[in-house]
Amino acid sequence: MRIKTFKDEEDTKISIWNLAGQHEFYSLHDLMFPGHGSASLFLIASSLFRKPNNREPKNPEEIEEDLNYWLRFIVSNSKRASSQQFILPNVTVVLTHFDKINQSSRNLQNTVDLIQKLRDKFKGFVEFYPTVFTVDARSSASVSKLTNHVRQTSKTILQRVPRVYELCYDLIQTLSQWRSDNYNKPAMRWREFDEICQVKIPCLRVRSRLDNREKVEMRRRAIANCLHHIGEIIYFDELGFLILDCEWFCGEVVAQLLRLDVRKQSANNGFISRKELEKILKGNLQSQIPGVGSKVFENLEVNDLVKMMLKLELCYEQDPTDSNSPLLIPSIIEEGRGRPQRWQISSPECVYAGRHLECDDSGHMFLTPGFFPRLQVHLHNKIMGSNNQHAATYTLEKYLISITINGVHIRVELGGQLAHYIDILACSTKTLTDTLRLIQQLIVPSIHSLCQGVTLSESILRPECVRNLTPPRFRKTQLVPLQQLKHALLSVPADAMYDYQHTWAPVSESGRQVLGPGFDYARDLLSDDDFREVLHRRYHDLYHLAVELQVSPENNPDEPDRLTGDEFGTAVDPSIGGIAKGVETVLQRLKIIEQEIRDLKQEIQGLRYYEHRLLVELHRKVNYLVNYNVQIEERKVPNLFYFVRTENYSRKLVTNIISGMTALRLHMLCEFRREIHVVEDQIGCELMQVDNMAVKSLVPHMKKFMKLLTFALKIGVHLASGMGEMIPDLSREVAHLVDSSAIYGAAGAAAIGAVGAAAVGNRNRGRSLGDDIQEQRTAQQWVVDFLREQRCYSGKEIAEKFGLWRVRYRDSGQIAWICRRHLIVRANEIAEIPV
Repeated sequence: MRIKTFKDEEDTKISIWNLAGQHEFYSLHDLMFPGHGSASLFLIASSLFRKPNNREPKNPEEIEEDLNYWLRFIVSNSKRASSQQFILPNVTVVLTHFDKINQSSRNLQNTVDLIQKLRDKFKGFVEFYPTVFTVDARSSASVSKLTNHVRQTSKTILQRVPRVYELCYDLIQTLSQWRSDNYNKPAMRWREFDEICQVKIPCLRVRSRLDNREKVEMRRRAIANCLHHIGEIIYFDELGFLILDCEWFCGEVVAQLLRLDVRKQSANNGFISRKELEKILKGNLQSQIPGVGSKVFENLEVNDLVKMMLKLELCYEQDPTDSNSPLLIPSIIEEGRGRPQRWQISSPECVYAGRHLECDDSGHMFLTPGFFPRLQVHLHNKIMGSNNQHAATYTLEKYLISITINGVHIRVELGGQLAHYIDILACSTKTLTDTLRLIQQLIVPSIHSLCQGVTLSESILRPECVRNLTPPRFRKTQLVPLQQLKHALLSVPADAMYDYQHTWAPVSESGRQVLGPGFDYARDLLSDDDFREVLHRRYHDLYHLAVELQVSPENNPDEPDRLTGDEFGTAVDPSIGGIAKGVETVLQRLKIIEQEIRDLKQEIQGLRYYEHRLLVELHRKVNYLVNYNVQIEERKVPNLFYFVRTENYSRKLVTNIISGMTALRLHMLCEFRREIHVVEDQIGCELMQVDNMAVKSLVPHMKKFMKLLTFALKIGVHLASGMGEMIPDLSREVAHLVDSSAIYGAAGAAAIGAVGAAAVGNRNRGRSLGDDIQEQRTAQQWVVDFLREQRCYSGKEIAEKFGLWRVRYRDSGQIAWICRRHLIVRANEIAEIPV
């Protein structure tokens, strides 16, 4: 790893950091990545020939693989740009050894085409310079084009990035002077930086005992971070040093640390004694020949390098309380040889749970090579530094972390090299909730904290896969997104939530069944915390429905108290014999489980009661909309209408209309009592353009009807036994709800202000039955006038367009428009009335 710094004619300082493309350096690249918003440009240099002799030409796929890795690495380490600061990483591709290749070759053209595909693929993730530079290092003319590009692009980037504190420039001069006064030392301890700030930088000085020392310290660290982001120094909060000579640090210290061949020394499965490591460091970094080799130890003690590795989480101490404790370096752990995997405990009482964290966009990002080794160290330090360290064990393999803490056995498995997912498997004799809480509070936050710009989505693994430690290649289809399962629970009635089942598909390989089909209850996949979140969201939806239906919330069942998970734990008398103690423990656990089930069922029962009351009222409201006879020409047209918009061969329900909308179709529902539904293959009537009169007439009624419909679909009413039949089945149309604001944006939303606001704005204030009657009368009259304009007014024409016939119920005398199926099946209940 090398760094070269120069200034151009306009005194712009440019530092070129060569991160080195060898695989042994990959694990440290994350640490060298520039800060978000810094003035940086990425040059991806790829040779057209294979290493090491550069004689065999690469095929286009090899070059694509190389470029794709570095593009994904850049995206994975770049925090997603916010709306306030939209800065994408600047990327330029450089192909070397161009002089050796036949410029008319087919491979070169294929390479150019693949690079263009990569440019299209990463559009919106990086700012990809359109020109690919081809360089012959022996030709100054070839290199000068690239040099000019770097200079010009640097100036452009400097104009776009946030401004640097003026104080930083003052500190750069001060630090340079300090190096001159201290024999050109390349590194400074933090206490020395504190002294410089106190003596020479007035605004970073603690002036008196009354000054807030913590606030001044925070400012000093902010300035150090700023200097790090602009490439003047290397600084990490954990390091305790400011590296003033970046080229020295990367070229001598880091490069040598990564090349330590400890495997040939006394390393045991990644462990090496501290003294042995210090001996190896001295041997590798200090030549016995005077004037030859590294000058690291003229500036740092060997113990400082070990501390540096510990602070950067490149290794950890087996026993932090022992100064001679062996050190474990995850990067030197060798990959296992496929040893059989099994849980340390196995009993009928065991609970198995698994979570799968995957990159939201694995095509553009991954878990970088430095991620998992740092996670291995980070988790160790977090667990062993906690109050539970005496009850914890921690072991590592190349792509595996095995943890036992408080009786919970956890495996954290990386999906291989350059993986885009990580699995967390747990086996425990504790409750599912306690097991998942440990995962959510300890493991998952640690993973997210090291992911830089990668966003991870969480899924639930099939418990059978966790119990049997099924190989990862078979687990790929045995998971369900956590949010998807929660949404599925929200779509069923309350009394079906507790017994909701998620089904698993079978898995086969070469005609052999590896996993059979099966199912698990949602309550066995979710923790109590997740299940209650679903219940509370249902309560929230029902509350808003109650407000819309104007149902008083009084007499609602009180929400049961939350479970704490520790309320039922009682100590067993140590004098009880082993068997009796075991029986007592099992009985106690059964009591806890029974209590949890009772509490959940009680909460669901309360939810079911609340939901039932709202369904009764919803039934009454919809029944009113269906059967209210507005006495306009004796119900000569259907009552329940809706609009759809056809896009890309799919029909989308329109929930709101504004003036200027086009290409809508008017449809009617079959109104047969308790069985309202969409009429299949209904032609409908086309509404070419929505005018102001249509908005004034339809918006209030549509808002009311569509809101009831949306709430009904949201709480799964159309599936509720006995009551759901009154809610129209618009599942096909509601698959994609169309909101006018989404189609027309701000301009469309503003248009509704001119016409629809008067109709909608204050409709909930001082409302009366007369207002509802007038709204329905106005909407119905518009439908009558529209159908008359469409020459669809007789019973025959309505039957042709909408597939509906006008009938009268024999028992009540009420009029309805029903479909042909009901006309035949329910013939004994109705009498057709010609229009």
